[in-house]
Amino acid sequence: MRNNLRLALRLPWLLVVLMTFAAQMAQAQVLKPASWSYDVSKKEVKVGEEVELIFNVKIDKDWYLYSSDFDPDLGPMVTEFKFEKHPSYQLVGKIKPVNPKKKYDELWEGEYTYFVGTAQFRQKVKVLQPDLVVKGSYEYQVCTDIDGKCIPFDDDFAFTNAQIKVTAASGAATPAATLGQSPAKAIEQAPELATTQATAPDGVDTAVPPNLPQDSVLAAEEALEDEGTAETITPALIDFSNEDASGGSIWTFMLIAFGSGLVALLTPCVFPMVPMTVSFFTGSSQSRAQAIGKALLYGISIIAIYTVAGTVVAKLFGADGANFLSTHWLPNVLFFAVFVIFGMSFLGLFEITLPSSWLNKADAQADKGGILGVFFMAFTLVLVSFSCTGPIVGSILVASAGGETLRPVMGMFGFSLAFALPFTLFAIFPSWLSSLPKSGGWLNSVKVVLGFLELALALKFLSIADQVYHWGILDREVYLALWIVIFTLMGFYLLGKLKFAHDSDLPYVSVPRVFMAIATFAFVVYLIPGMFGAPLKALSGYLPPQSTHDFDINALVRQSGGGSSAQYTSANQLCEPPKYADFLHLPHGLQGYFDLEQAKRCAAEQGKPIFIDFTGHGCVNCREMEANVWSHPEVLRRLQENYVIAALYVDDKSELPESEWYTSEYDGKEKKTLGKKYADYQITKFNVNAQPYYVLMDENENVLVKPIAYDLSVENFVKFLDAGVEAYKNNKQVAKK
Repeated sequence: MRNNLRLALRLPWLLVVLMTFAAQMAQAQVLKPASWSYDVSKKEVKVGEEVELIFNVKIDKDWYLYSSDFDPDLGPMVTEFKFEKHPSYQLVGKIKPVNPKKKYDELWEGEYTYFVGTAQFRQKVKVLQPDLVVKGSYEYQVCTDIDGKCIPFDDDFAFTNAQIKVTAASGAATPAATLGQSPAKAIEQAPELATTQATAPDGVDTAVPPNLPQDSVLAAEEALEDEGTAETITPALIDFSNEDASGGSIWTFMLIAFGSGLVALLTPCVFPMVPMTVSFFTGSSQSRAQAIGKALLYGISIIAIYTVAGTVVAKLFGADGANFLSTHWLPNVLFFAVFVIFGMSFLGLFEITLPSSWLNKADAQADKGGILGVFFMAFTLVLVSFSCTGPIVGSILVASAGGETLRPVMGMFGFSLAFALPFTLFAIFPSWLSSLPKSGGWLNSVKVVLGFLELALALKFLSIADQVYHWGILDREVYLALWIVIFTLMGFYLLGKLKFAHDSDLPYVSVPRVFMAIATFAFVVYLIPGMFGAPLKALSGYLPPQSTHDFDINALVRQSGGGSSAQYTSANQLCEPPKYADFLHLPHGLQGYFDLEQAKRCAAEQGKPIFIDFTGHGCVNCREMEANVWSHPEVLRRLQENYVIAALYVDDKSELPESEWYTSEYDGKEKKTLGKKYADYQITKFNVNAQPYYVLMDENENVLVKPIAYDLSVENFVKFLDAGVEAYKNNKQVAKK
């Protein structure tokens, strides 16, 4: 056992890695989730005139800022502003927050207001003297529901002649730069003054171009402003983003990784090691304190090893490789093959093992102890258990290698935390060992169930490549048929009706296995209607699009003139046959285009705004939006009756005619495919590269309201569509004048 657990290879960089990791953890506690900037409503004023001082706040994702207009005795910390008295100005009224959100809290038994993404406060002042000086301070609090943090802050502000040029009543003022700088410099250092940011579910900044028509802005605001609020928001458009749409996505992934670590403990390669390792610590230590110290170091070492692995993956597959990894056929087919191999290994066809020379070198250094010895004992555990943990770790890394630097690191941290906890806790409380179940055939059953799950998950990667390149080998019904077979076999296995070579005899079926079998067969029953066209909304993000289904009863009903969406498909006839309609389709029988120029021509002809759907074949959230939001009758009616729809696929590999090839101004590369054309358009026009992303514009590409991203609120989506129509009508009326 000593040879299998101890390793004393001396690596000089070990302490550096651990110290760096600890330093990063300490620095991570210094947070400032809100950044403030200042602007004015007019750069030139005369003595006796009024001007608005504007306080803009950019709030980090998953955080919110309490506003200034609710009862300060309620509980939360109200944002407060203090203005120093000065003879050059006079306050006009109180400071006003611009359109904060409202929420009733049962704990405080009252209503409070708050901001998410961005905030704005305005204070009117009357200028009394040319040498204007407005100084003061503000206090505020930002909170997050992710881990319950609430942090108070305070800061100072100053508005002087550097921001506002003041002249006598009959004089003339010269233009001044914002914040005392040249306009270009001010925008460079404070881009939030030129554009208003909205936080998308994947954490991507969704910037709105600063040259949007002001009439569109005002129309959108008037269509949605709350009763009693009529403040004009400059320079922003109405924000329809849902602050909870993506909240905790990284933490959700980390939680899944943590659960995977707990599952890994129940495999036959790891579970027997727990009591053996703990017994070694308690038996070789001179005191209980020493045993606990070794166990803690052992657990920290396991976490460090796996987290370093996640960091390496994050560096290898950073944001630049996101599009390639998520859409290209090669990595997706490779990931599919890896998952299938992992699945076959778990089912018992073979074992994935590391080279024996690695373990032999570890055994050769087994007698050397100390801190490094304990670390390499943990390293040996990682190597020995690789045949069971490798597929799980590989699955987490594959799932996280989509361009986000943080996901692989957090995923490996979550996995290793769960993996290390039992070794540390049982060393601290060795009496708990007696409560552990005995090793046996149930451990192999865990591996087999994981094998079935690996096979089911593998299909997702093959499906992405199939959709992007239009191979047509894994349509929706084929995908569902394979899932039905896989999970049916898993159900029979749980009941003991299916047995593999490494399984022990099952004299009876335990109650936990019966409940797992019930859940598995219930899932199979849920899948079966999908073979006939049922939308299966709970799985919409993981299944091929409904349009790939050959036998869709809902589609047949629509084509025959029945069904609730028949009125929508007949309400708006297309102006011309859509390009690419032979392999691209809209959901729910909607009609539209897949080429922006066609959509613009039709919008001009029919006098309707354009609904642009930046989407992708491999976009999970796009499918969820289509299944859960687009399918609502109110959304369907508005889309088909009020808009010309343009679904722009950013990952389609169909090659454009050579006459349409062009060189991008963004990256200087030649764009030859349909997907690259519209991915480039989304980036250059909107400074966004995440999907789904929904834009409402007119035929001249003037944006009507602030674009939105992933948000499963039907109510928000309906408001978004209605505001776009209102802004479009307002623009047309202004143009006629």
